[in-house]
Amino acid sequence: MKSLSAQAEAAAPSPGTMKKLGIGAAAIAIAVVAFGTASRMNANHALDRTAADTALPSVAVVRPKAGGDGGALVLPGNVQAFNSAAIYARTNGYVRRWLADIGDHVRTGQTLAILDAPEVDQQLAQAQADYQTALANRNLAASTAKRWSTMLAKDAVSRQEADEKSGDLAAKSALANASLANVRRLQALQGFTRLHAPFAGVVTSRAAQIGQLVIAGNAAAQPLFTISDIGRMRIYVRVPQGYSAQVHPGMAATLTVPEYPQRSFPATLVRSAQAVDAQSGAVLVELRAANPDGALKPGAYAQVAFHVGTGGGNGLTLPGSAILYGNDGPSVAVVDRGGHVRVKPVTIASDAGRTVVISRGLAADDMVVDSPPDAIHSGDQVRVQSAAAPDGKSGHAG
Repeated sequence: MKSLSAQAEAAAPSPGTMKKLGIGAAAIAIAVVAFGTASRMNANHALDRTAADTALPSVAVVRPKAGGDGGALVLPGNVQAFNSAAIYARTNGYVRRWLADIGDHVRTGQTLAILDAPEVDQQLAQAQADYQTALANRNLAASTAKRWSTMLAKDAVSRQEADEKSGDLAAKSALANASLANVRRLQALQGFTRLHAPFAGVVTSRAAQIGQLVIAGNAAAQPLFTISDIGRMRIYVRVPQGYSAQVHPGMAATLTVPEYPQRSFPATLVRSAQAVDAQSGAVLVELRAANPDGALKPGAYAQVAFHVGTGGGNGLTLPGSAILYGNDGPSVAVVDRGGHVRVKPVTIASDAGRTVVISRGLAADDMVVDSPPDAIHSGDQVRVQSAAAPDGKSGHAG
């Protein structure tokens, strides 16, 4: 037993060793706490820097393109046939036959439909009989007047009686002429039972149906046929007042239609209304284009491109999305190298929708904010992403 106690006492650490171990453990604990504190401080600083960066709005900027001419002025146009006629019936009747359908090419005077008009036929027969009666009465009055004129020369009758016979002849002649005019009127109505094409063209609509009753003079009636001359086309365009001085008769233009996206059609401006419409603020102009293959269709929508400039080509081109529109007119937001914003009023020389040409208020080396927020103001600080050309090619902000 005594030997075991001695061994236990010999194995127990001395007080000096215990002190050293305590000091080491405390040092390690202090190091761990210091490391944790430093890590948290670094994380807080990084978080503060990130918050400061994210607090600044990020914007994309574009560089103006010098020497912009605005390109082509593209405006919507309405394509119409050179001549178009709606064919109505001029007499009452029923459709017996129709001889042309939509899409058919017809020549001048070609019969389109035939109507049955039995009432007109009977009226014509009656008018012809009345004319024969009036003609017989006139012939009798002429013979009587001639005889009385002969007897007057022999003093067999009085002048009064001879004048009465001459007056009766004049009256009967007038009645005969009136009857003849009525006959010709009804003959013309009977001729209207055949509908003819007024000019060569294409049938663009047909409402005639066999057995259909047609009433002449009905303003609400649908035309039986529509004929369009599509060998040449008229294109009507409303030009904004700001460009009206740059378009004039004789200038060339090109037009495109949705059904032929890869094809353009040459056209020539032939006349201008020379007046600004009070409602639209535009001037109506007419262009003409040849249509030998019938590719252009009446009533079609077209995009018409006029090649106009800005008067010297001294403008700066920007994307249309870079313009701010406010109560004081158009403006742009320009960013300096320190990231500070300055809103500058500008003057737009031409607006093609996708791009605009600025004639005043902008410098060639300005960095302009693209798609600026409505709340942007002078003095705001922003973070610049990149600088891009007006055509969409990106560059560097520096």
